[in-house]
Amino acid sequence: MCGIVGVVGVEEAAPLLLDALRRLEYRGYDSAGIATLIDGRVERRRAAGKLDNLARALRAEPLRGTIGVGHTRWATHGRATRANAHPHVSGGVAVVHNGIIENFQELRTELEAEGRRFETETDTEVVPHLVAHHLAAGADPVEAARRAVHRLEGAFALAMLIAGEEDFLLIARRGSPLAVGYGDGEMYVGSDALALAPLTARIQYLEEGDFAVVDRTGARILDADGRRVDRPIVRTALSGAMIGKGNHRHFMEKEIFEQPSVLGDTLRAFADPADHRILVPELPFALDRIPRLAAIACGTASYACLIAKYWFEGLAGLPVDWDIGSEFRYRSPPLLPEQGGIFVSQSGETADTLAALRYMKERGHPTLALVNVPESTLAREADAVLRTLAGPEIGVASTKAFTTQLATLACLAIGAARVRGRLDRKREAALTQALDEVPARVLQILQRQRIFREIAEELAAARDVLYIGRGTSHAIAMEGALKLKEISYIHAEAYAAGELKHGPIALIDEKVPVIVVAPRDGLFEKTVGNLQEVAARGGRIVLFSDSRGCEELASCCWRCVALPDCDPFVAPILYAVPVQLLAYYTAVAKGTDVDQPRNLAKSVTVE
Repeated sequence: MCGIVGVVGVEEAAPLLLDALRRLEYRGYDSAGIATLIDGRVERRRAAGKLDNLARALRAEPLRGTIGVGHTRWATHGRATRANAHPHVSGGVAVVHNGIIENFQELRTELEAEGRRFETETDTEVVPHLVAHHLAAGADPVEAARRAVHRLEGAFALAMLIAGEEDFLLIARRGSPLAVGYGDGEMYVGSDALALAPLTARIQYLEEGDFAVVDRTGARILDADGRRVDRPIVRTALSGAMIGKGNHRHFMEKEIFEQPSVLGDTLRAFADPADHRILVPELPFALDRIPRLAAIACGTASYACLIAKYWFEGLAGLPVDWDIGSEFRYRSPPLLPEQGGIFVSQSGETADTLAALRYMKERGHPTLALVNVPESTLAREADAVLRTLAGPEIGVASTKAFTTQLATLACLAIGAARVRGRLDRKREAALTQALDEVPARVLQILQRQRIFREIAEELAAARDVLYIGRGTSHAIAMEGALKLKEISYIHAEAYAAGELKHGPIALIDEKVPVIVVAPRDGLFEKTVGNLQEVAARGGRIVLFSDSRGCEELASCCWRCVALPDCDPFVAPILYAVPVQLLAYYTAVAKGTDVDQPRNLAKSVTVE
């Protein structure tokens, strides 16, 4: 989603702001801009497209000034143009904004009636006009901004410059994340800690409804009721060095190849390799007594929840309702007494997932967040947190965050099965051993880059691609199709293999590649039958299976990729890797923007 940065410093602000915006590129954007105060006047530079365009504008017309704000925009209201790029300015007020102002049309009509002229198609522009309106009515800058924020409806994070006020920034959040960084005689503002990582390790997170005045000495924070409050200042382990690409061409490639390491880190947090036993941390609900779970997420994380449903139900006998965050609360789901919720998100800032968590909390149900960012809003609002140890994930298409989510959920399912009396000591040891072996097995897959490149060279010419699988492999097929769509822009769909004959089989001919995810599990023979139906109709089959499966089915497949043997329980973690590699190399072959695909954002912080 959009990224916000700000600085009140002693050095020129523009270079610091531009550098911080580069660390927010992973969130996705289509335009960018910076504003500073120069001799009390607001000056700004904006550009559509990538940050390099803004950098060229700054080289052509440098910005001086030691106080400023910057923004990367992902278009919601209005096209991705320079005119619609932030910061927006009116009456000496410059504003950058992440989120959506839901009542902007009402406010715009009201402001236009008093003679104010609008220059953009955006919802954001009402904010500087509204602040300027209150300034003109005699309010001081802080009060004018507070009154304006009070009128806004929706989810937003805001940072403002006021002409003539070179000592402070005004910021506010409602529903969208915003962090304050503490430096030495300087203060910083960012959408997340990663933006501020090279500048400071001391971070303070605004809470829901907070409004703050940030000057060079600190932040004065008021809560939603206007009371002065203190928010904790924490130290973050993030650093600028953690987000380099190293020797890799793209962040996505780097993050795919980091999976053996981060999976090992994540598993060590839960599994005792010496005793082959899962150590379940303290949770907000008792796994042996809870009657039902809701597993809720968006995008790739939702497929982790779907796989967890199979694990919890099949292994632990614990019923799980699988929901995508954007739908959950709108169907007014009936919740059982003592039912708990698991909410999964890489960033911990996904708006729909947060809304679902709040829906359950408001009704008195225990909530567990599974996140990669421990300082995130989801982590702070949930009753308890399980952290995936993937490290910063910059590529928009999630890879290592997904597999570490799976690893964490797998450990939790094993722990649930044990305490519910569904798993004996021998089987627990076998499953824990299988998890222990996952990092090494993933490394074996990564060492076979060549075959994925070869398949991708031909897949890049396809117009449509189908993915099929059964059980947990259906969820991996869904993830594979999503990955291919996200970064290569090839139309791809996933189906439960048994559903082919109920309609999708009509799509199959010799021009349609069909990716079959088929580990040797209890559903393998059923999948073989579906694969043969595809082969009989000329489909070009790419099979992901083990060596025995590939030997058995080689005659009816275009390409077979033999993956390491594994316990079927851990197969979803392993089989996620080849669908990532296939999507990645296909996107490279097509020459698309792998790390920042069009129209997408890393953290979707609006509904």
